[in-house]
Amino acid sequence: MYNKLVRLEVMRNLGTEVNDFISSYLTPVEKIWQPSDFLPDSSSNEFKYEVEELQTFAQEMDYDLFVTLIGDCITEEALPTYESWLMGIDGVNQEESTGWAQWIRSWTAEENRHGDLLNKYLYLCGRVNMREVEITTQYLIQDGLDIGTTMDPYRNFVYTSFQETATNVSHRRVGTLAKQSGNVKLAKMCGVIAADEARHAKAYKHFVTRIFEVDPSEMMLAFEDMMRKKIVMPAHLMRESGQKAGELWSHFSDAAQRAMVYTGHDYINILSELLDDWKIEHITGLNEKAEKAQEYLMKLPGRLQKITDRIATPDLDHQFKWIKS
Repeated sequence: MYNKLVRLEVMRNLGTEVNDFISSYLTPVEKIWQPSDFLPDSSSNEFKYEVEELQTFAQEMDYDLFVTLIGDCITEEALPTYESWLMGIDGVNQEESTGWAQWIRSWTAEENRHGDLLNKYLYLCGRVNMREVEITTQYLIQDGLDIGTTMDPYRNFVYTSFQETATNVSHRRVGTLAKQSGNVKLAKMCGVIAADEARHAKAYKHFVTRIFEVDPSEMMLAFEDMMRKKIVMPAHLMRESGQKAGELWSHFSDAAQRAMVYTGHDYINILSELLDDWKIEHITGLNEKAEKAQEYLMKLPGRLQKITDRIATPDLDHQFKWIKS
C-alpha cells in the first residue's frame, strides 16, 4: 500500500502548476484541428467524388492494417471510461473547475476529436460493418477496464505516459503504411492524431519527472510495480457480439503485430524511452527498496528482449465481424 496522505500533498502541490501544463501541452480550442478539416464536406459539389476516392483506398488496404485502424478507432471511442477513471484518482476533485480536474477535462476534449474523426472515416469508407463496430464500442465502455493502477496517481501517470506513447506509435504507423499505398488523406488523419498523442505523452512524462523530484523512492516503486504487472492497453477487454469481455483482444493485438503497427519490440522501445526520459539510472536519494526497484527496471528491457525474440508472429486465425465480407 502507498501513503495516500503523501500522494495527496504531492498532487496538491503539482496542481498549482496545471495552468502551465495546459498551456504547454494542450492547444487552444480555436487553434486546434477539428475532424471536419480532414473529412469530405457534405455541402460541397465534390462530396460524392471525395467519398468515392476514400472508399477506393479503403478497399485496397491490407486486412490486418484495416483491422488495426478500426481497433484504434474503438479504443479512442471508449474515452468516457478513461475520463471517469482519471477523475477518480487520489488528488483529483472533479467538483473543482481548476487544477487537475481542469487538466483532465481539457485533455479529454482534445482526445474526443480522435474517435470522432476515425468513426466518420469508417462510416464513409464502405468497408465496415458499423453496427458491429458500435457493438464493440458499447461493450468496451460498459465493461470498463482494469489497468492495475488502483487510484494511485503515481501509477496512473506511469500508465498514461506509456499508453499515450503506444497510441502515438500505433496511429503514426497506420498513417505511414497508408501513405505508402497512396492513401494520403487517411495518412494525414492518422498523423494529426499521432501528433496529439505525442504531446499528451510528453505531458504525463513531465508529471512523473516532477514527482521523481519530490518523492523519488515512492515514484520508483510505483514504476516498478506497473512494469512487473505489465502495461495493458485500455481496450484489453474488447469483444465482438456473442463474446465475453476480453475474448477479442488477442486477435486484435495479433493483427497489429502482423501489420507491424505495434509489436513486442515497440513495448520494449517505449520502456527504454521512459527509462531515458526519467533518467532512472541516475536517480539518487532512494531507500533500499527503491534501489532494488531501480536495478530491476534497468535490467528489464534486456530480459524482455530475450523473451520477445523467441515469440513467433501469429498467423491469421480470426475473421473480424467489423469488416464486411
